[in-house]
Amino acid sequence: MTPEYGSSVALEQKGEWHDAPKQPSLPEVHRSLRVPKSGSWLRKFLAFAGPGYLVAVGYMDPGNWATDLAGGSLFGYTLLSVIMLSNLMAILLQALAGKLGIVTGRDLAQACRDHYSKPVAMGLWVLCELAIAACDLAEVIGAAIALNLLFGIPLLYGVILTSFDVMLVLLLQNKGFRYIEAIVIALIATIAGCFAVEMYLSKPDVTGILGGFVPSAEIIRNPEMLYIAIGILGATVMPHNLYLHSSIVQTRRYEQTSSGKREAIRYATMDSTIALLFALMINAAILILSSAAFHRAGMTDVAEIGDAYHLLTPVLGTTAASILFGVALLAAGQNSTLTGTLAGQIVMEGFLNIRLKPWLRRLLTRLIAIIPAVIVTALYGESGTAQLLILSQVILSLQLSFAVVPLVQFTSDKRKMGEFVNPPWLKMLAWTVAIVIMGLNAYLLFQTFFG
Repeated sequence: MTPEYGSSVALEQKGEWHDAPKQPSLPEVHRSLRVPKSGSWLRKFLAFAGPGYLVAVGYMDPGNWATDLAGGSLFGYTLLSVIMLSNLMAILLQALAGKLGIVTGRDLAQACRDHYSKPVAMGLWVLCELAIAACDLAEVIGAAIALNLLFGIPLLYGVILTSFDVMLVLLLQNKGFRYIEAIVIALIATIAGCFAVEMYLSKPDVTGILGGFVPSAEIIRNPEMLYIAIGILGATVMPHNLYLHSSIVQTRRYEQTSSGKREAIRYATMDSTIALLFALMINAAILILSSAAFHRAGMTDVAEIGDAYHLLTPVLGTTAASILFGVALLAAGQNSTLTGTLAGQIVMEGFLNIRLKPWLRRLLTRLIAIIPAVIVTALYGESGTAQLLILSQVILSLQLSFAVVPLVQFTSDKRKMGEFVNPPWLKMLAWTVAIVIMGLNAYLLFQTFFG
């Protein structure tokens, strides 16, 4: 029987994957979830639903909150169009990541290891590990700030406490992949519920919100507005999410045929698109809340999470506003923890083809994040953690291009994708998005260090 064009077997025979990994991505859960062969489209869609929400977590982590808060307090609803544009870019890139995993049976890390020379692959691995550590750093600080705001736990102790969430991750991994997806979706629902109440309390201007989603030339003309807009764009697409998505779509036991893969791509794309639209709503809600509560009251310098928490009660006239804000922040930090664990495992196994026990892998990642957070918190307190949060986003911006370019390159290569290769219009759109992201991140980094 001739291997299907676009399958991993066919690609190995063609010599395209010169160093095929001996085991699949996330082998303990690979193809572990059954997909019904018959039934309604809704039943099939629900079988594929889940991975998109794990990916969406990265688009609402504590690292994004500062830019949304600053944008809302300074410029009202104007930058909502930037949040929408950045999420549309994310939807495209995540759809490509899912397609790569479904068609080739490789996650992005394995694909890089197979395609590039060993020195290049090792360089990409180091950069990706730095990005995961930076993202973990944002989660550690975000969760510690939430614990401090809600329960008065000192920041230093809060940072140390976050290291124990490794136990939760291990427990969920042992239970099965659906449990991880269920917890993530429940936490996203918690965040959404908190901000729904915040919207009711803050009574935002609906006309202003609708106008904010229309791109404005002022964003380009105003240097300060442009800088925050680039910060929102540059920090929205998380590089490790591309590795994560290309792996976790393979947890579904879809048919290894042309029609089976095409169906899997369709439902996986629907899943990630809907989930990222939720992320768009939550990011927009943070900016809308900041605009309705602070910009309207003339408070245009609210950029730090702690300031927003303390000001919400007097501005909106109820302590519930601050409490819900803190709960949403804690849920966002803990949610990101779960996906960070999986992304770290995928990247290390994919690039190096070695496996560490999950608890050891998580502990190493957590230590890399916690050690600088503990040192800076002990020396400089809350102001230091705010600067560390910004630094983590800069590191993520630095690494992003090194994940986006291989993804677009691989999915646009017919030798790898066969009949599923990106059509010319999609190829052009994907490269345009990649170039825009690279340019904006380069500008953001230049302004951060020299502006």
